[in-house]
Amino acid sequence: QVQLVESGGGSVQAGGSLRLSCAASGRTFSSSYMAWFRQAPGKNRDLVARINWSSGIPYYANFVKGRFTISRDNAKNTVYLQMNSLKPEDTAVYYCAVLSERLTIDYWGQGTQVTVSS
Repeated sequence: QVQLVESGGGSVQAGGSLRLSCAASGRTFSSSYMAWFRQAPGKNRDLVARINWSSGIPYYANFVKGRFTISRDNAKNTVYLQMNSLKPEDTAVYYCAVLSERLTIDYWGQGTQVTVSS
């Protein structure tokens, strides 16, 4: 079993920045990808960004390209999401996830709230 613990959420004004962290622990951790998803009230849970754990190659949803950056620290089993130029529409619960090589979800974190006010 793998546990994912997110941190770094909070409230910020539009144009501001936040950095989310997700630390993985538990059994010997191995992963093909780690990712961030988000879910706003009444909406689907959408992929925000994912990163190949070995190569570090990222993928971003169009709605965050140029504003968000995903990175990882292999030694700490931690993935980060740097969020800049935040908009009110970025308001959501952000979830960390471990993905298989087929991009299926193996584990979810508990989520962290991000609120952006105008």
